[in-house]
Amino acid sequence: MTLRCAVLDDYQDAALTLADWSVLDDQVAVRVLREYIADRDVLAAELADCEIVVIMRERTPFDAELLGRLPRLRLLVTTGMRNASVDLAAAAAQGVTVCGTASSPTPPVELTWALLLGLARHLTTEHRALREGGPWQSTVGQDLAGRTLGVLGLGKIGTRVARVATAFDMEVLAWSQHLTAERAAEAGVQLARNKEDLLRRSDFVSLHLVLSDRTRGLLGEPELRAMRPHAHLINTSRAALVDRTALLTALREGWIAGAGLDVFDTEPLPADDPLRTLPNVLATPHLGYVSERNYRTFYTEAVEDIDAFLAGSPLRRLTAG
Repeated sequence: MTLRCAVLDDYQDAALTLADWSVLDDQVAVRVLREYIADRDVLAAELADCEIVVIMRERTPFDAELLGRLPRLRLLVTTGMRNASVDLAAAAAQGVTVCGTASSPTPPVELTWALLLGLARHLTTEHRALREGGPWQSTVGQDLAGRTLGVLGLGKIGTRVARVATAFDMEVLAWSQHLTAERAAEAGVQLARNKEDLLRRSDFVSLHLVLSDRTRGLLGEPELRAMRPHAHLINTSRAALVDRTALLTALREGWIAGAGLDVFDTEPLPADDPLRTLPNVLATPHLGYVSERNYRTFYTEAVEDIDAFLAGSPLRRLTAG
């Protein structure tokens, strides 16, 4: 019997071109859905005949309610080895195997610096003026050399972001709840006394933390008010690390100079969301992990996961707890 597989949210129509799916031809019929389906009833109906579903990161959450509406589902493959939007306990209870793939930390590092540099040198403003016949030079950019970058979270991504900062002759402060002075020294950065110390001393602040009950809303009104008025906030990690209401107020009232954002509480970002139009926001549509090499890894290993599952030996299984 041929099994049915749906690949969700393939916005760029890249899934079938960046991996060899032909190894599954005799056993699996694959279809790709490019558009995000927000309506849960429509989504459940679209996937009702599928034994296998491949999802891209956290674009479409798979909670207990949705899983319960997909009785044919046997295998759920997520790109990456961590996906907070999948209810792993519910999947296990329903007999659904969940597998992941490798993911490179370098693409979000590169995008972090694209956003930071774009803000520091007002690239979107100057580019628009150049294209539209506006003024020849209208802004004065910020220097990076001698300035301070504050990194909240010194894991795989945060450490790489800090390493780039040193190439720009920046000072680097780092902080997270369990970060030690020894670990900071190993990364060549200084451990801030606390979160507030980092925010007060930094010209740029970049977030690189996993979202949890402890980190949700880590930056609220008091923290954003503690930042320097000329400072910029960069978030390529998780939107919920920052209180949205406080951030909007900070940007509108000038508590901070601006923000570079790649992650949002609701994705895709609604067309009327103010973050689309605030002049001191440089925003991208969650591109942190979107690179050719990363996508090739995602989809190649998704094919491997499916092939291994069909052979009775699942790879890279994700389990609750």
